[in-house]
Amino acid sequence: MAEPKFSLAHLTVLGCPPPEMTYIAARAGYDYVSFRPIFMGLPNEPNYELAGNKELLRKTRDALSSTGVRLHDIELAKICDGLDPRKYLGAMEVAAELGAKSLLSSIWTPNAVFADECYAELCDLARPFGLTVDLEFVTFAEVTNLAEALRVLKATARDNCGLMVDTLHFHRSRVALEELDSVPREWFHFAHLCDAPADIPETREGLIHTARDARLYAGEGGIDIAAILNRIPEVPYSIELPHLERVKELGYAEHAWRCLETARKYLAAHPRTGAAAITAGKAAAAGAKR
Repeated sequence: MAEPKFSLAHLTVLGCPPPEMTYIAARAGYDYVSFRPIFMGLPNEPNYELAGNKELLRKTRDALSSTGVRLHDIELAKICDGLDPRKYLGAMEVAAELGAKSLLSSIWTPNAVFADECYAELCDLARPFGLTVDLEFVTFAEVTNLAEALRVLKATARDNCGLMVDTLHFHRSRVALEELDSVPREWFHFAHLCDAPADIPETREGLIHTARDARLYAGEGGIDIAAILNRIPEVPYSIELPHLERVKELGYAEHAWRCLETARKYLAAHPRTGAAAITAGKAAAAGAKR
């Protein structure tokens, strides 16, 4: 079985511009980086729009070239009311230039018809750049669970669509593991990996706080990460693990290294059983009930 591939997600080290982030990823031993070059306009969030900053783009290109670390995906193509998907064309062009494979998207409008149209157009715009558009369900967005995400993917039916599972949001949206079995295998291109307490906050503010500021290293919390990953194909794992207090204590480089080391140790201690073993186990359980 091949060794898993890992990407360093930008939220994990959000204070680092893409070049610095790339060097940190290389020193820690990551295979990929996952950039956030689409500015969300959120308070205290840096603007790393590579498409509009030629000097930052040059330094990023040099960092990728000198380290050998590859760009896996970019984020976030947010679908919200009033969006013109063409606003993301510049980011798609830069992503393709730097070798990215995927564009991450999520839905923040209750208008399902509009969301479907925007997602379909994103896929059409991304196709010439060789990008998949991977939809993430987020517990505090509008599309919050696997069933809702699959409805969008099936309704739009584009050949470069994808589903991105984040272990935090999977757990906190209370998705049943068996729901993953019906997802077409070709829709999985990468996954977000992190841990968190097993208890699920009752408020939107609580959900946001963990997601943005206090995720845990793999094996440190109560999410059954292995059970989730075992239900999807082997794909690169982008470690999205922002933790403000640890970054203050350890610094970005040490935090990024610990994210990767704990993930590797966790996966080594929880090897994949494979789809065949899951199927056999179901058959045996069914036979025992007869």
